[in-house]
Amino acid sequence: MVSGLPPGELEQRTRAGTLTELSGIGPATAEAVRQAMAGEDPAYLERLLLESPPPERTGLRAALRGDCHSHSDWSDGGSPPAEMAEAARELGHEWLALTDHSPRLTVANGLSAQRLEEQLDLVARLNSELAPFRILTGIEVDILADGSLDQRDDLLAELDMVVASVHSELRMPAPAMTSRMVTAIASPHVDVLGHCTGRRVVGRARPESQFDADAVFAACRDHDVAVEINCRPDRQDPPDQLLGLAARTGCLFAIDTDAHAPGQLDWIGSGCERAERFGIGADRVINARTWRALTASDR
Repeated sequence: MVSGLPPGELEQRTRAGTLTELSGIGPATAEAVRQAMAGEDPAYLERLLLESPPPERTGLRAALRGDCHSHSDWSDGGSPPAEMAEAARELGHEWLALTDHSPRLTVANGLSAQRLEEQLDLVARLNSELAPFRILTGIEVDILADGSLDQRDDLLAELDMVVASVHSELRMPAPAMTSRMVTAIASPHVDVLGHCTGRRVVGRARPESQFDADAVFAACRDHDVAVEINCRPDRQDPPDQLLGLAARTGCLFAIDTDAHAPGQLDWIGSGCERAERFGIGADRVINARTWRALTASDR
């Protein structure tokens, strides 16, 4: 019912408190929608998760030690870095990469160079408190139209994890998009290619960007840049056909939640299931490594 509403009506009904006028939406569901629209984890969902037994961790899920892509309230996430780290630790992770957005994505309150430097100081303080758990310094940096990266090179060189993603001009012609992505992948600072097609499959759907996937995945393989298996239900990126191609090409992978709230960190299991369907083992998944191995210069 909610996903089929015309543009703007969900926001209008949420503000006006008229969600319960829609068929099938009672007070509890309306409150869950309101909390989700405010960037909060719905209390109803949190209660269900607390009451549910933890899923058995087997196979690839049991091998994962962390998550390479997460957001905090420093950009467009809903919780402070400390809360995201605590949630990751409760899930059994040994580390979590904090990858808030870069400055060009103003709609997501992207981090200027100064704010990123301030966040690095915060992470250093938190790591002294959370040890042996580790927050990895990072960023989800925009890939600009010419393939350059939306942050100073000297700062990118300091970070433990750089996820490079396309967020603008998603309908760029395929040859230009291919050149754009390959140029970014070749940067010595990039560790992960984030949600490569930019598609959305839930709610307001968005089609896949077009590019030469053979060339992009070959560049990832040759530059040891991991292809992200994005676990967000609205992304599920890359699609199965491209995930299979990346696996056959010999790429490394990062199974990431792209979490914007603590409860979303548990989405990582769906990415593990997708990876296993294509024969991707822990030896090819970078977040199956310890944080020391992951941040080593020769990884």
